[in-house]
Amino acid sequence: MANMTDKTSVGECGEEGLVEKLKNILPQSEGVIVGPGDDCAVVRSGGDLWELLKTDCVVEGIHFSPETDAALVGKKAMNRVLSDFAAMGGLPRYALVTLACDGDREVSQIEGWYQAMAEAAGRFDCSIVGGETTRIPYAGALLSIAMTGVVEPDKCVMRSCAKVGDVIAVTGRLGGSFESGRHLDFLPRISEARWLVENGKPNAMMDLSDGLGSDLPRMAAASGVGYRVDFEALPQHEGVEIGGAISDGEDYELLATFSSDVYAQIGGRWREAFPETELTAIGEITERVETPIDRGWEHYRKS
Repeated sequence: MANMTDKTSVGECGEEGLVEKLKNILPQSEGVIVGPGDDCAVVRSGGDLWELLKTDCVVEGIHFSPETDAALVGKKAMNRVLSDFAAMGGLPRYALVTLACDGDREVSQIEGWYQAMAEAAGRFDCSIVGGETTRIPYAGALLSIAMTGVVEPDKCVMRSCAKVGDVIAVTGRLGGSFESGRHLDFLPRISEARWLVENGKPNAMMDLSDGLGSDLPRMAAASGVGYRVDFEALPQHEGVEIGGAISDGEDYELLATFSSDVYAQIGGRWREAFPETELTAIGEITERVETPIDRGWEHYRKS
């Protein structure tokens, strides 16, 4: 039951603390396989496939600036959600978009957002099928996307199943997303994730949206394990220091753990399938945290 006398501010609580409080007041029905706390919710829908559910939003002034090109805003808004479907090994199907903005916003800018969202979704056979528009009483804008998709039960990967001894690996390179503009222009790793669940299924997986320094500890906590990171092995973008690769955030790469024998088997085949995208071992799942790392991004955090 919610504590209605708690005067703690959201800033004092932090995003993770707030989410934990909210999870405690959300009962789950028998059809829920995975509720709050993973990249997507997973529910039984009556057929041979499990249904994936996800919502995400971008806010002007937080995720993009008023001057950001409309096509990049729409692309980022849609690709952030698609990246979460990649993290579960699933496929997106249908999306609903909620737009909230001030009344002085130019229609051409909004049309640019929607055109880019439709193109990004269409790349993965996902359709925008409706949504909502509303006005806010100040200058600003928000795009919120709710999406459904599917995954085969034997291919669904959760962040809570990492095992001691697993190899920790990441796709691509990390760090420098804001300075380079990659936080606006990235491709969700849906194809790569589908290849993994079909050729060398990870034990656990999530997308790196808030940075390795925030997301690896989340995976470890969900799995009840620790980790050891080989900092010298981190795949960094050119000009990015190790600290940036850990905490910059918005890389939208896959963070996954594999049994050592599975990881050894997929290495050569991965290079053939994705010659331009590395899959790099960066550490090992352990019983307890052996190499503490600096936190990445967290909404509301004051320090």
